Amino acid sequence: MKKIYLSLLIGLFALSSQAQEIVNQNDLKRLYNLMKGFYSSEAQSIADSAFFDIRLKMVPMWQDYEGYWLYVEQAMAGSEDKPYRQRVYSLSIKDDTTIESRVYTIKNGAQYYGEWKKYSPLQNLTLDSLEERKGCSILLHKIERNYFVGSTFEKDCESNLKGASYATSDVSIEYNQLNSWDRGFDSNDKQVWGATKNGYQFIKYRYQY
Repeated sequence: MKKIYLSLLIGLFALSSQAQEIVNQNDLKRLYNLMKGFYSSEAQSIADSAFFDIRLKMVPMWQDYEGYWLYVEQAMAGSEDKPYRQRVYSLSIKDDTTIESRVYTIKNGAQYYGEWKKYSPLQNLTLDSLEERKGCSILLHKIERNYFVGSTFEKDCESNLKGASYATSDVSIEYNQLNSWDRGFDSNDKQVWGATKNGYQFIKYRYQY
C-alpha cells in the first residue's frame, strides 16, 4: 500500500499532469470498482487526535443507467444514521487522460439516509431528483493501473459553509485506501474549514461487488 499523505497531493497532481496516462473504458470501470466499498479513518484518528473517526460508504446504484453511479454517505463513527454528507457520484471519461467524477446532492435527501444498506439504493429516484454541484467535479488521472489522483479545478467549486467562498478537494484512490482532503477558503484565500495538516486517510474494511 502506498503511504501517500494528502499534503503532497498538489505536487503529485502537478507531476501527473506532465505524464498522464491515456484512460479508456476499462480504466473507468476499474476506478469505479476501486471506489465502491465501506471505509474508516479510525486508524488515523488513533494515531493523530487532530483527525476524527469517520465512516465513508460508497455503494453502487442505478445499474440500468448509462455510466457508473455511486451513492455516498459520510458520518462520524457511532452516528452513521445521521450523515453529515450525502452525495451521488457519476463517473465518466472527460477526455483522453481524465475521468470526471461529477458530484450531486439529493433533493429532500434526509429521507434517503441509510440507503447504503439496500441492495439497490435509490432505485426509484430519477435524475430530476438530483442537483449537480457545478464546478465541484473531481478530475482524476491514472498514475498506475490501480492508482488514481485528482482534484477539483482551481476555485470553481463554490461554497458558503462557515464563511467560505469556495471549496477544494484533493483525492487519491488505490486498491484498499482512499485519501481525501476537503477544504473551504474565504474570498481572501484563507482556509476556514477542513483539515489543516493533511487529508483524511480512509482504509477500506468492506468491499462491494
